[in-house]
Amino acid sequence: MAFIYSALYKIPGLRYFFKEEKNQLCDSTTEDKEYIAPLFQTVAETPQPVSTRIIGTVPEWITGSLFRNGPGRFEFGNDKYNHWFDGMALMHKFTIENGNVTYMSKFLRSDAYMLNESANRIVVSEYGTAAMSDPCKNVFQRFVSMFELPKLTDNGNINFMKYKKDFYVSTETNLIRKVDLATLETAQKVDWRKYIAVNGATAHPHYDPDGTVYNMGSSYGKQGILYNIIKIPAPDPEDDDDDDDDDDDDDDTLNGAQVICSIPASDNWNPSYFHSFGMTENYIVFTEQPVKINVLKIITSNITGTPISNCLYWDPRYDTVFHVANKHTGNIHSVTFHTKATATFHQVNAYEDEDCIVLDLFCQDNGDVFKLYELQNLHKSGRALNETYNSSVRALPLRFVLPLTTNSKTPYGININPLRYSAATVERRADGKLWCTPEKLWDRTVENIRGLEFPSINYSQYNTKKYRYFYGCGFQHLVGNYLVKVDVDTKQSKVWHEDGYYPSEAVFVPSPNSSAEDDGVVLSVVVSPRQGKTPFLLILDAKNFKEIGRAEVPVHMPYGLHGMFRPHNQ
Repeated sequence: MAFIYSALYKIPGLRYFFKEEKNQLCDSTTEDKEYIAPLFQTVAETPQPVSTRIIGTVPEWITGSLFRNGPGRFEFGNDKYNHWFDGMALMHKFTIENGNVTYMSKFLRSDAYMLNESANRIVVSEYGTAAMSDPCKNVFQRFVSMFELPKLTDNGNINFMKYKKDFYVSTETNLIRKVDLATLETAQKVDWRKYIAVNGATAHPHYDPDGTVYNMGSSYGKQGILYNIIKIPAPDPEDDDDDDDDDDDDDDTLNGAQVICSIPASDNWNPSYFHSFGMTENYIVFTEQPVKINVLKIITSNITGTPISNCLYWDPRYDTVFHVANKHTGNIHSVTFHTKATATFHQVNAYEDEDCIVLDLFCQDNGDVFKLYELQNLHKSGRALNETYNSSVRALPLRFVLPLTTNSKTPYGININPLRYSAATVERRADGKLWCTPEKLWDRTVENIRGLEFPSINYSQYNTKKYRYFYGCGFQHLVGNYLVKVDVDTKQSKVWHEDGYYPSEAVFVPSPNSSAEDDGVVLSVVVSPRQGKTPFLLILDAKNFKEIGRAEVPVHMPYGLHGMFRPHNQ
């Protein structure tokens, strides 16, 4: 589940806002927030490609498809979902070729979707909505079903991903669905547990250049609760990757997947929730944060009628702890690194330098953000919407430095960060903990936007490497209404904003034979709740962050979550 959108509104010094002639960054608490409910309402799918209206230009070197995912249906019959993350997965595809763009979308025909559709009511529980007992069962059957563990959904509405030569959509349960990228048709349901002993995996895997994939998933067993690092081997180079969208044989879907390392949870009854993780060339960094899962509540949820959303909570009594493991050997580093209670849902990048791991994260001072995105909040207007917005906290980018040479002989009370370019500090405290104080990666412009989320980088060329730029959504509302480019060296930022429009996650696409890190374009799907404002695919020059063109889509689109760009020659 995409537990995101945070800020630093309550931190002293961040409550003032200013106006600039170009950016118009102003005090967002003095005016009513725009009514955004139309962005979170059911839409019809567009199963056949439709042409878009091009304004400006679409660079002809862009040849590929942008895939997006997110909730798109919020009721069945008279039953309505409670939370944005509950909505049925709607997959979007923008095909870009020869300066033209077409658009199509299809609902994922998951088991959850089909069962709900057949019953004309909600029969499969989602993150924020507990399904009611089947009225066709007799009293005894309904009583017995109360003592069963809740069935897990296969409503993969968070992201697209690739394992070996196949593409999938995923939520965060043990069930993922294969998808035909050419047609957006739903294919096989794949259960992680058929291949390895994990109860789900994140929707944000990491990829090595050779196609090896790493992910993380929890397991519950005799050894207690474990956070597992998962490795899925690269595809066999002798396989013909051109057939990846037509291959319906899933016998080897995740064959070879293995758990290379297991990190014990510090509390077996209240493990940490995690949405992503950090990866360098040689290491995995797992963040054990005070966003907790109440296992007992989950076990008894069928009896109490409690949705999963009510089983997560924020407990600031705990530190946030970074665990480091070698991704090749599975060896866990002998020490952990601590910082104050901090919540994080998306990492920006991580790399190694001078025997240190540099870890950049979007962080917030409070992880209790789950109820914020209940649909009753997103459908508010006027003062009620303002109050919901002003009660939120928001995420900003922080850099942590984790020296790997630390051991029991590391001296106390001195900063052991050897990286001169980073203001982050690390010191051994009297209690023996290695305490990390992060470096801020933002300027006044980002500060006045009140937070960022949905980070992305030039992934294909700079993931696990020292980098300079990232892109994200800026929040002066409950959803992103700015796109921001941040230079992590200078902390300076560039902004795109258009009144009444709400951009999604920025996806970087490098230009052919690019030499500079930001030589390429940024793609973002932009939607609006206002009648008469057409949604569009935005194309920005990644260097100057100026608009090159847009492709207007002739259908209504909801606000979405994550996705990927796939060149047509791959």
